[in-house]
Amino acid sequence: MTRIGSGGRSLHPDSYGNFVDNLRLYVRGGSGGMGVPRLGGHGGDGGDVWLVSRKGVTLRQIKNRHPDKRFTGGVGADSSVQALKGEKGKDCEVFVPPGISVTTDEGKVIAVLNALGDRVCVAKGGRGGSLHSGFLPSKGQIRQIRLDLKLIADMGLVGFPNAGKSTLLTALSHAQTRIASYPFTTVRPEIGMVMYDDHKQVSVADLPGLIEGAHMNKGLGHKFLKHVERIRQLLIVVDVCGFQLADSTPLRSAFQTLHLLIRELRLYNKELLRKHVVLIINKMDLPDADEKLHEFLHQLENHHDFSHLLPDDATPEHFLKFQHIVPVSASTGVGIPLLKRLLRTSLEEQDAMATENQREDKLQELRRLQSTSLKHG
Repeated sequence: MTRIGSGGRSLHPDSYGNFVDNLRLYVRGGSGGMGVPRLGGHGGDGGDVWLVSRKGVTLRQIKNRHPDKRFTGGVGADSSVQALKGEKGKDCEVFVPPGISVTTDEGKVIAVLNALGDRVCVAKGGRGGSLHSGFLPSKGQIRQIRLDLKLIADMGLVGFPNAGKSTLLTALSHAQTRIASYPFTTVRPEIGMVMYDDHKQVSVADLPGLIEGAHMNKGLGHKFLKHVERIRQLLIVVDVCGFQLADSTPLRSAFQTLHLLIRELRLYNKELLRKHVVLIINKMDLPDADEKLHEFLHQLENHHDFSHLLPDDATPEHFLKFQHIVPVSASTGVGIPLLKRLLRTSLEEQDAMATENQREDKLQELRRLQSTSLKHG
């Protein structure tokens, strides 16, 4: 069996542009082998092409090692006097990272590989020649497929550029994120593990910063937003002093920044806002931070009185409720211990709620079955 994409050294791209999260492949099943009419011999079937989820593999590795991005199953053996039944062609296995969605060029989902070891056949080999085919073999299936990677983590840091997400992730976990000196600070998606004394771990993903218009694929656009779909909870990070991308763009207050972020998430996929959300107010070490924090919290508590500060398309029908609101300074460590505790608490609250909902569903089902049984008793 041919194995592709396993082993080798890990790659560390220098920029988000080198982080590959989408790849288009040509896959073809192997042709079948010839049959032997005078002996009734059956040719071997062609090999299939399989995608197999494996730890430590990246789409970047596949792209680098196979620049033509073509994968083909082996040809089935011809029937012969020595072997009337030809041997099947070798299958081709392409190792891919977990979290892969496999689609056609038209966007139709073929399979989703989430767990390690998940596998799917993406191109069937041709049938060997036999009596039913006049002993002529068939060609293998040919397909153009797309591999779309979405990160999976317990929590995802969401914020406009320079909100301090990378510094925050470093303060929370053992992740060593690369921080650049320009507004788009995260140079590639990064996942850090928040460790607790009882060995509990919480995974937190730091994703490239959003900009206004990301839902229309401006900036990193969909490269960012698609990863948010696979996050259990959102950690929205806002600079307490607000945000300004450049001198030519308006300065947004923390209140405005928050709702512009929420607008981008809502316009891309409103289901994202059904997730549990923790609001992190960062950079509490800056001058006037306490005054800005007081103003921000007052606006949040009385949001309807301040909705006039928001652009029309950023005014939500329903203001978002946060599981927790935590002021921190990622650079000095103020508030980080409390935040670590609350991250775990928030996940445990979600798990408890899910368990309770499952219990209620089971009770409802038992009551329904009991009622049906009594009616037919």
